[in-house]
Amino acid sequence: MKSVLVTLAVLILLFGCNESKKENYTSQIINQDNSEPHPGKKLLETNCYVCHSPIADHDTRIGPPMIAIKKHYINNKTTKAQFIEDIQEWIKDPTEEKARMFGAVRRFGVMPKTPYPEETITQIADYLFDNDIEQPEWFEDHFKQEKGKQNRKGKGMGHDKPKNY
Repeated sequence: MKSVLVTLAVLILLFGCNESKKENYTSQIINQDNSEPHPGKKLLETNCYVCHSPIADHDTRIGPPMIAIKKHYINNKTTKAQFIEDIQEWIKDPTEEKARMFGAVRRFGVMPKTPYPEETITQIADYLFDNDIEQPEWFEDHFKQEKGKQNRKGKGMGHDKPKNY
């Protein structure tokens, strides 16, 4: 009788443990599938891609792609806080003096002031800093070509003032 009770207790424990493991695993999968996308992604697509589209043609676009902006504002020493602050400053008051993308300013002009709330800009910049973003098919070749031109002049890409400034 004792051995039957011990066997029954062991079976209950084994089956009971297996059930809880399945529940935990299932709930983890459900949580992963229902995860919220970063709010900055939608804000970027809605507010920025109008002018900074990743799919616009090189010759017909009205502003540089967001990947170009990201590459001009981030280097190996840039912190997220500094990046967010720099983007905030530019969006609040874009001027030729504050420009980092002189080729873009020559081609497109200075970006117009936009009345976005600070929190919106923060979320967009936060998303940009931490995530890979879409880029036009032509961008990598263009970026390497422009960087090569700047390196031959002994300057970093985009950080030399144009002659007409």
